[in-house]
Amino acid sequence: MLKAVAIDDEPMALEVIKSLSGKIPFLQLQACFTNAFEAMSYLKKGDIDLLFLDIKMPDISGMDLLRNLSHPPMVIFTTAYSEHAVQSFELDAIDYLLKPFSPARFLKACHKAYELYTLKKQNTGSHPAPDHIFIKSGYGQIRVDLGDILYVQSTGNYMQFVLPDEKILSRLTMNEVEELLPAGLFVRIHRSYLVATAKVSRIERGSVWIKDKELPIGAGYAHEIERITGSS
Repeated sequence: MLKAVAIDDEPMALEVIKSLSGKIPFLQLQACFTNAFEAMSYLKKGDIDLLFLDIKMPDISGMDLLRNLSHPPMVIFTTAYSEHAVQSFELDAIDYLLKPFSPARFLKACHKAYELYTLKKQNTGSHPAPDHIFIKSGYGQIRVDLGDILYVQSTGNYMQFVLPDEKILSRLTMNEVEELLPAGLFVRIHRSYLVATAKVSRIERGSVWIKDKELPIGAGYAHEIERITGSS
């Protein structure tokens, strides 16, 4: 069951989400907020899987709210403005719903979130850790050994898996890649980069080095470097 919260400064918009959510068996809408700061306090305490988030709100934008959460849940943006779509996917949004959206479109977005949620649960189960993954690329899937991945980079609408001798492009989001790769072996160091911890040769001056490639450490990701160095 997906536990969800909705944030929108328009009460009628929340009523629409509440009505549609009540018809989806795998979704439980736990709270709705018109006040963004009250919602932030709730999110910092609660165990929430999915956030329905408006973008243009009077006190703080939905995107800034999301950036202020240290461990944000999956997010589906719900807005009347189309110009923020690209930026929303840079924040690893599951989907971007333009108001007024149809029940079918809402259900499709929720299904995407549920598929990712299910994948995460499977990856955190008691099964032995896999030594490979299959990456969707073009019309097929490519088997890749985890030990061959140097780093993953977000490039526009694609994710680029960088291996010693090749690069594989896949239409995944960074959020989906994080769920796909074992957390103990890979660390996110930037909005656009996820690195294999075993491949890091040095760390200096706000950068991580993998072989002769310098990758930037993004603002807000410095604490993740502790997972590479083993410090606490």
